[in-house]
Amino acid sequence: MYQLKDKKRMPLNMRLDHTVINVGFRMDIAKTLFENLGFNLTPRGNHSTGSINHLAIFGNDYLELIGLPKSGKHDRPDIANASMGINGIVFKTGNAETTYKHLKNLNFQGLTPKSFSRPVALEEGIFEAKFRTVTVKPEVFLGGRVYFCEHFTPELIWRPEWQDHPNGVEKIREFVVVSTEPLAEAQSFAKLLMHKKNTGGQINFDDCKITVLSESQYRDRFGVLASSLKDRGSIFGGIIFKTNNRQQFNFILDKGVEGVQSQIEKFRTLVRIPSFDTLIEFID
Repeated sequence: MYQLKDKKRMPLNMRLDHTVINVGFRMDIAKTLFENLGFNLTPRGNHSTGSINHLAIFGNDYLELIGLPKSGKHDRPDIANASMGINGIVFKTGNAETTYKHLKNLNFQGLTPKSFSRPVALEEGIFEAKFRTVTVKPEVFLGGRVYFCEHFTPELIWRPEWQDHPNGVEKIREFVVVSTEPLAEAQSFAKLLMHKKNTGGQINFDDCKITVLSESQYRDRFGVLASSLKDRGSIFGGIIFKTNNRQQFNFILDKGVEGVQSQIEKFRTLVRIPSFDTLIEFID
């Protein structure tokens, strides 16, 4: 049964749809690692564009691990040419064409809306999940892909059997961006989401927020677990998850999870995944 847990009405492009971690050609390793971190992942999806994915579905949003098959053709240069790690922030839209017009008004428009699909195997049979996406042009947000997703079949995504996780994660609470020009980048996100202003580099929307930090602010907040900008002007520096059972998640970490670095604190738990240059935080 379709179970989007919060059905309140508000402009869809003010709502988070999902965040994306690019795992390249190492999907098997990524799947095992995130399952060991207590995420209940969906079966592997195969997009009509050639990419593959696993999802961790929450109440109203989700985390997507996206990658490419080790063999076979694909039409995803945006994935093949991207760095490993947190690679995308995606907002909901009820009409990709209308959103494209909004992007054109801002001079943010990328490619025109693109449709694609993937099969979803359920007990009742095999169904086709259908989407249409519209992108922001890459030079607006240098840290990664920013786009909007129109779901034609949300009942094939938000399903109760995929929404409960051993680590207790219920939603994505915050998305952290790191920039050499944090003020300008925060203003761009505010324009994108139709906010008149941002407060201290934070753009709040729908019980979620985007926080844009300078590199020094980022390192002050996350310390040795922070990712490096290297020679980049911006990166997507962290995903903050809200969990209803951080104690249980900490227990998972205490038992040992190969391939991660962790730091358990009073009000948060930090996890760095070096192989995918990814930082995630868990809060109560």
